[in-house]
Amino acid sequence: MSIALQKTLSLLLLIVIGFLLKQKLIKEDHKKGLKTIILDIALPAMIFVALLKIEINPDLLMLPILALVFNVIMILGIRYVLPVLGIEANTPSMRTLMLLLPSLAPGLSCFPFLVEYLGDEVLAWGALADIGNKLFVLLISYLLAMHWFYKSHHLTAISNGQRIKELVMAMVKEPINMVMLVAIVLLSFGIRLETMPLFLSESIIMLKNMMTPLVLLFIGVAVIFKWDQLKMITSLLIFRSGITFLLSGIFVLLVPLPSEAAVMLAVVFPQSACSFWPFAHMSAIRAMELEKDSLKKNMTFDLELGINVLALSLPFSTLLILGIFTSGSYFMNPFHILLVGTILLGVALVPKILTWARNADTRWDSILKTSKQSMEE
Repeated sequence: MSIALQKTLSLLLLIVIGFLLKQKLIKEDHKKGLKTIILDIALPAMIFVALLKIEINPDLLMLPILALVFNVIMILGIRYVLPVLGIEANTPSMRTLMLLLPSLAPGLSCFPFLVEYLGDEVLAWGALADIGNKLFVLLISYLLAMHWFYKSHHLTAISNGQRIKELVMAMVKEPINMVMLVAIVLLSFGIRLETMPLFLSESIIMLKNMMTPLVLLFIGVAVIFKWDQLKMITSLLIFRSGITFLLSGIFVLLVPLPSEAAVMLAVVFPQSACSFWPFAHMSAIRAMELEKDSLKKNMTFDLELGINVLALSLPFSTLLILGIFTSGSYFMNPFHILLVGTILLGVALVPKILTWARNADTRWDSILKTSKQSMEE
């Protein structure tokens, strides 16, 4: 058995253990507490260690821009493709999916596997790329959500300046971003992990080592099987993954990357699960709508659909990323990446095409029948 496969099985075992713990951690506060430890302690420690081990390279500053460009391309593409997949335009479902599907949550679904399979340096690259994604999920998705809220209720938009300022401050105060800022300042003064006092570096490393097992246990605890909408959401996630593979394949084909690890990052980072932040913006808007009877009749977003997408996206992305790492060098070839993307798109679209064909035959038969009756009359 290959080392990569054994590592994957060991990670999957932790997910299974987390799933078995669901009955012990039944309260929402239990999951919230576990998630807080991961996102506010273990993940910042992991990123801090990773950043203090890399050499600062000006080329790395392109990573946040590339991630943001990916978000923008995805939301523009999804806008035109969702109606083809049967999602009616200008509906709560459409708006919900347009915010969720382009967003990324690498902290829970990607970073643990980056450090396990590729090491701290690649994790640091991923953390830098996530800055661009954070700009999308915190700021751009909020502005879009508010725009749709005012538009769907025919309201006059008020100034969002103060709210934008609050979001920017929240982004700065987020533990991960604070840690990145501190790490960059330390590196600028020549301070690295090995030059720090031993008691401090050892404490940080112990916190960092908690990350992977805690995330995998959390995935097992948090996974929810809701069979309503399961078929549609699974099809959408497969389609999202297919588009992402195509974008990654084109990028790897056209841009010379410095190493195989960089190629793997370009493949797995965009496959991260959907982010919770757009859903948080939707929830805030739903709260505003519920405060006024005149707004309750026409909800801007479909929160039930949103929570189901989030629930399925995390395990879907986790298993997909594990599969990519287990495949060995298969995804080093950009044409293999493009092939996988094409296959996934086919899996998502073929059922829709067959449905269109059946409906077209039915409509044509109906037209012929009506025409024949008219001629007989």
